Amino acid sequence: MNFLKKNNEQKMIKMNNVSKKVIFSAAVIMAIGLTSCKNGAKQENETTTEVSKEMANADISFGVRGNCGMCKNTIEKAANAVDGVDKATWDVDKKKIDVSFNDTKTDAMAIHNAVASSGYDTEKVSGDLEAYDGLPGCCKYDHEMVMNKE
Repeated sequence: MNFLKKNNEQKMIKMNNVSKKVIFSAAVIMAIGLTSCKNGAKQENETTTEVSKEMANADISFGVRGNCGMCKNTIEKAANAVDGVDKATWDVDKKKIDVSFNDTKTDAMAIHNAVASSGYDTEKVSGDLEAYDGLPGCCKYDHEMVMNKE
């Protein structure tokens, strides 16, 4: 009888150990599953944000008066300083600026105003005269100059 009692106790201990291992394994599997779900949700949010950013981008072109490479630097610097502008490139020959920007952060008039405040006329805003007076001699453009040439 003593033998049967010991045998049953050993079986119970073994079953207890197996049960603990099964519970531990299930907990590990659940933890891995939850972690991978979190990562999947995070990747989905990142993709949504990326698409939203692309949808918010806008491109505009408009005329800006100027003469030379120094004008180019000043005009582009003024446009690029506007929060939300990704890239601004002024063409010296065409007297035209191409701007790519996030239209949830800024708009075309803010860019026109920034360029004008640096002393340069745009199609919609006259350049600030005080800033214009401070431009180097080579940058003193003709205020009747044709802009946005094709």
